[in-house]
Amino acid sequence: MARPDDTAPDGRRPALEVLGPGLVTGAADDDPSGIATYSQVGAQFGYAMSWALLFSFPLMAAIQAVCAQVGASTGKGIARNLKEHYPRPLLHFIVMLLLVANVINLGADLGAMGAAVGLFLPGDDMIVILVFGLASIALEVLVSYERYASILKWATLSLLSYFAVAAVAAVDWRAAALGAIIPTFTFDKDHVTALVAVLGTTISPYLFFWQAAQEVEEQERRHTKPLCVSPRTAGAELRRIRTDTLVGMGFSNLTAIFIVIATAATLHQQGIFQIESAVEAATALRPISGDFAFMLFALGIISTGLLAVPVLAGSAAYAVTESFGWREGLGRRPREAKAFYAVITLATLAGVAMNLLDVNPMKALYWSAVVNGLLAPPLMAVTMLIARNRRAMGNMVIGPRLAFGGWLSTAVMAGVAVMFFVI
Repeated sequence: MARPDDTAPDGRRPALEVLGPGLVTGAADDDPSGIATYSQVGAQFGYAMSWALLFSFPLMAAIQAVCAQVGASTGKGIARNLKEHYPRPLLHFIVMLLLVANVINLGADLGAMGAAVGLFLPGDDMIVILVFGLASIALEVLVSYERYASILKWATLSLLSYFAVAAVAAVDWRAAALGAIIPTFTFDKDHVTALVAVLGTTISPYLFFWQAAQEVEEQERRHTKPLCVSPRTAGAELRRIRTDTLVGMGFSNLTAIFIVIATAATLHQQGIFQIESAVEAATALRPISGDFAFMLFALGIISTGLLAVPVLAGSAAYAVTESFGWREGLGRRPREAKAFYAVITLATLAGVAMNLLDVNPMKALYWSAVVNGLLAPPLMAVTMLIARNRRAMGNMVIGPRLAFGGWLSTAVMAGVAVMFFVI
């Protein structure tokens, strides 16, 4: 019989069991909103700005590893740690901004999914959006955590569609490789805006809350204690977190690079330099690369949305319920965590309702980026303080190398936020 914690007698875990919170978190970052950003970068600059995604990988991996270690070490999410160790006004400010940004992002993602379905089937986009929203709520509320986590993990395979799009496009692979490894940048409004958009889309606050909370959920599922309480298990767990986070963030950023490459080889080469949404990118691909590439791109929008919408709603629910001290977690039944599932439902329905306002999707993404730009640097700084706080972490405070990577990521995002407001 398998052990409750799914480990072998020598302490090692099956390969697929090592991948979980980090893989899902990274994949959820390539949501329809992110796809729109990366497609615009590829259309506008060709291969020349794909280096920004390679540059963002170590920054993203470092701060996500910090968040994962905070969750695994303390057995508590980001908001609960904030509540216990830092001023309440700071907690309320951060949670409020996160909730606003997530609802805007939910609206943009659900809208893109509805429009993508409209490319294949005639009908009312709002009905499709409502169906997607209700389906997401039903999965989070009615499916057990273990099965739901497995569904999300396998859903990450949907990102492979964008590798396939690049494979059928006429890519200049030498130019693509040079664009990825050799930075080219001009300090003008277009380049700065693109850099801000890429980093702001890649390093998003909702991912911090989600990955930390999922590490707590994993502990509860496997009936293990926080690492600060059982430090003897820390070595194996920290190795798992490091592997999971590196693979997840690497997969996320590599997918984003391939989206840039695919749109650079098609849209940019055909003189299409501006797009308004991920759906517009898919539509523009059709006459250039044919029905197959168009279908893969559009289906990718739908499938990545199905992965990202629950993460957006779930991260909001973790933040709100942790801040009020309410019972939370996908591992609990709805009657055990009524407020948690209520926030998931209300946030998702608010995203659905946003599409009734006839808001331009690019404007919605812009304001989501504004809120995330305000939120990311202070949240990252406070998370770094938690990760080095012995009252919170015990003897499991993060080491010097991870601390350096986390603070570097925080400094870069602070600089990006400044650039966002001065360009």
